[in-house]
Amino acid sequence: MTDPLPVELTALAAQQIRKAEAWWRNNRTAAPNAIREELQRVFKLIALQPRIGSAASNVKLQGIRRIFLRRIKYHIYWHLVSDSQRVEVVAFWHGRRGDGPPI
Repeated sequence: MTDPLPVELTALAAQQIRKAEAWWRNNRTAAPNAIREELQRVFKLIALQPRIGSAASNVKLQGIRRIFLRRIKYHIYWHLVSDSQRVEVVAFWHGRRGDGPPI
């Protein structure tokens, strides 16, 4: 088994996550930590298997993959950085927002 890769967030992804978490904590009081829990789970997964998920076809950047987080209804978008030594999360986007994220 290989060691997990570091998972890093772009400034855009970090901003989207902060905004979503703030909204979630105020509006989903039955599960206020759901976003954080789901992100911890998926970050572990993509750190170990960075080619998991499906190729994102609704973005401009090449090589972007995504997974739908059913519990919270968000997609997480990432790519394996060209040196293959880290995973970079580039967007966190709600499934009902229509078009894909601005990446």
